[in-house]
Amino acid sequence: MEPTVTLTVSDGVAEIVINRPGVLNALDLDTARLWSSSVRDALDADQVSAILLAGSGKAFCAGGDVEAISRSGSDYVHELATVMADGIASIVSSRIPVVAAVTGVVAGGGLGLLLSSDYAVASSDARMGALYAGIGMTPDLSVSALLGRAVGERRALELLLSDRMLSATEAREWGLVAQVVEPQEVMERSRRIARLWVDRAPSAFGEAKRLLRSAPGRTLSEQLTDEAQTIAAAASTTEAMQLIDAFLKSRRSR
Repeated sequence: MEPTVTLTVSDGVAEIVINRPGVLNALDLDTARLWSSSVRDALDADQVSAILLAGSGKAFCAGGDVEAISRSGSDYVHELATVMADGIASIVSSRIPVVAAVTGVVAGGGLGLLLSSDYAVASSDARMGALYAGIGMTPDLSVSALLGRAVGERRALELLLSDRMLSATEAREWGLVAQVVEPQEVMERSRRIARLWVDRAPSAFGEAKRLLRSAPGRTLSEQLTDEAQTIAAAASTTEAMQLIDAFLKSRRSR
């Protein structure tokens, strides 16, 4: 039997793929445990400088496995949400940038996985919605925390208080995804983004993510202080000095 989540690491990029295509990569408890442990393994690996999230088959993630939930009690649902939340919190708070390769359906908790990423590439046929209330459920997996930040409170409420599904183009216009490409191009484009982070300036991209993600909980003064300290530290890195030198040489040669 194939694992319901796969983790592969190659040349600095960790790819974490939910592998339950028969149920649109819906999450049961075993899958949640494996996904979160894969996230921890990727974040703990010294050689990883970028993470790519994806789903196998024709969906990114349809949220919780409704059939599994219907057979279980509230304790099961609480553990499922808590286990997934641990992985999502680890991703959001980490300095490693994350790209989501979004195909097909994104719904419920799958929207939370998308929101936990820092950059998203969607297939032109992707569709995204919350859809919690339609089955009597409430937002989880960071949706109530991150959706409003991404699209604004009014639009977030529109999704949460309706059964609306956004097209990929609408999702880009709303700010949920950065790029929309043909379905066969999603993984290649997502890998290209991850490769840029690894090859160009991984620590700088990571610090940029950290600064932006931490800003909502700080005063402007605190954020300005952190920015000044972080850019000063970046300026002394070999990574930055080499890139600045290359930039200056290129400008002089024009």
